[in-house]
Amino acid sequence: MVSTIWGATKKPISSQRLARFFADHPSYDGYLYIGYPIIGTPDGPYPIDALWLSPKKGIVLFNLIEGRDLGYFQDAQDDSINKLEAKLRNHKSLMKGRNLQVDLHVATFAPIGNVNEQYDGDYPVCNADNLDSWINGLEDKANQVYEATLAVIQSISTIRKGRKKREVRKQDSRGAKLKDLEDSIANLDNLQGRAVIETVEGVQRIRGLAGSGKTIVLALKAAYLHAQHPDWKIAVTFHTRSLKGQFKRLINTFVIEQTNEEPDWDNLHIIHAWGAPGGTERNGLYYSFCQAHGLEFFDFKSAQFRFGENQEFEGACEKALQEAIEENPAYNVILIDEAQDFSPAFLRLCYEFVGADKRLVYAYDELQNLSNKSLPSPEEIFGHHPDGTPRVRFAEPQLGMPQQDVILEKCYRNSRPVLATAHALGFGIYREPPEKASTGLIQMFDQSKLWLDVGYKVVGGKLEDGSDVRLARTEDSSPKFLESHSSVDDLLQFQYFDTPQEQAEWLTNAIKYNLEEDELQPDDIIVINPDPLTTRKVVGPIRKLLFECKINSHLAGVDTSPDIFFDADAKSIAFTGIYRAKGNEAGMVYVINAQDCYSSFGNLARVRNRLFTAITRSKAWVRVLGVGKGMKKLMAEFDTVKKDDFELRFRYPTEEERKQLNIVNRDMTEDEKKRVKQVQKGSTNLDTLLNDLESGKVFLEDLREDQLKRLRSLFGGGNA
Repeated sequence: MVSTIWGATKKPISSQRLARFFADHPSYDGYLYIGYPIIGTPDGPYPIDALWLSPKKGIVLFNLIEGRDLGYFQDAQDDSINKLEAKLRNHKSLMKGRNLQVDLHVATFAPIGNVNEQYDGDYPVCNADNLDSWINGLEDKANQVYEATLAVIQSISTIRKGRKKREVRKQDSRGAKLKDLEDSIANLDNLQGRAVIETVEGVQRIRGLAGSGKTIVLALKAAYLHAQHPDWKIAVTFHTRSLKGQFKRLINTFVIEQTNEEPDWDNLHIIHAWGAPGGTERNGLYYSFCQAHGLEFFDFKSAQFRFGENQEFEGACEKALQEAIEENPAYNVILIDEAQDFSPAFLRLCYEFVGADKRLVYAYDELQNLSNKSLPSPEEIFGHHPDGTPRVRFAEPQLGMPQQDVILEKCYRNSRPVLATAHALGFGIYREPPEKASTGLIQMFDQSKLWLDVGYKVVGGKLEDGSDVRLARTEDSSPKFLESHSSVDDLLQFQYFDTPQEQAEWLTNAIKYNLEEDELQPDDIIVINPDPLTTRKVVGPIRKLLFECKINSHLAGVDTSPDIFFDADAKSIAFTGIYRAKGNEAGMVYVINAQDCYSSFGNLARVRNRLFTAITRSKAWVRVLGVGKGMKKLMAEFDTVKKDDFELRFRYPTEEERKQLNIVNRDMTEDEKKRVKQVQKGSTNLDTLLNDLESGKVFLEDLREDQLKRLRSLFGGGNA
């Protein structure tokens, strides 16, 4: 069956009739693109009305006619097929000698036009009645370059060309395996392609795991929209500053591919979420919103003083929204990456900053933050009209209409063992239950179906509150080739050390071997310290040992621009804290000092999230290193998930248990930690304790068991 992907089109009637034809003829297969691709020519971008890529017929271009007048349809056919052929001939993978290996055909599709037999032959004109017979008249031929052609149509081949060529001498080296992995991820899948091209008038949501291609999808989407509408003001925004360089490279490559010109950076902004005064390089969406509306701007320090710890950006955005009296939109489209790292207030601010069509695209990872709740529904995020109807509501998919809610199910970065391990440790699925607790779980989703949405399946029990369940990744959601290149024991290793010095020496020798024997390049390696506050201090001795071995390294965002992660010349190993690591990836990931992620009073969920994020940066191999008791306990959790063949086996907590998990493992500010410790020590008087319990500053779950018994006794033996 043909999969139809809807781009922007000025010919809606004929486009829908063409899509309906293929829907009514399920014997055909391949991809039908409407309003795509856009071809870069010396005269600027040239949009194709419709293109069908078939495994048997090759490429069929359709020039669409909306009315009855065919006009100069012969010239239009010549023009479109000549431009497409010129584009395809630029790609060596599609050529054999001087001959293009994919067959090209073109037809005019005029569903209500004057279609006569005189237009048969070199310039066919078809409608729904004779299109089937015309297609059947085309020669069936196995398209030997189908996948390569798809890569060119999608512009994905340009990503691979933009990478430094990988030279390998040994066919079984890690470098050779990484090259094969990168070549295997050749094309966008159907859902990714749909997410790139289909844009709604209104809000669109793209969901998927880390490694499902969200960043590439958004970059392609921004480039496509810029090529279609060069006069539009388009913003791409994100949380992790080191993504800026990656976005700029990808978008620049894609725009040149589609328009033959550099992007107009005056109309296409790659812009951080927060921003500050100091010119375009420091600009941000929140700062621009304040400037456009004449509002007070808060930097991090002033926001922390005004709104409190962990409420800085949310508070600043809420205040700006409350004080923005008149609408003053600056953009036609805003695309938001890493939306899971933002509060709903920032998404609402972006919504108010786009024009009347409210074109807003936000992409996020359902599991990246491992928060107890996913982002709220669009109805909750964007609010309601005065009459009570939602400002944003997602409609069911319809023929001829772009999808508003796209879920990217496949993970193309992390293998099944790596991803399942990251989830097991992040959720505490095999964690030893602490005192007073019936489960070792640290956090869990309120909506159990999210596990299914992101590619897990139930292989035992039931995915219901209070039920035992076993979850496993499917081959569709975790392709086999991601793990088949290496043994499980090589894909994922946990290493215990008695001292930090032993850890540093082991890591230095491992990196030296990676570069000299494994044929890995420096930018194939990332070293991540999960605690951002200690990173500069703890990586110093390791970097010193590497320097003595003549191996260069850098601390991302400190030795380099905050907008750059990897060394531009690919001659330096990247060391980083967890926040700058987000959004980046490498073949070999070393996580050091993982013991810091086993337990932490007042932010246990947060430190487990850091470990999850660090592990999921890997495209192939992970080494989790640590020192002391916490590391041994983490290794015990890993051993259990490994024995379970990387299935997740646990009892799904009830709604009441999830509430308790949220309380016991909640993030606390320093003041909140101090208050709870005083209560647990018994140094708080009764009045203060009662006030704190009533106000929610302290919870019953924070009290020791003996304290709870005394309270029950004091209040007549009831349930405290």
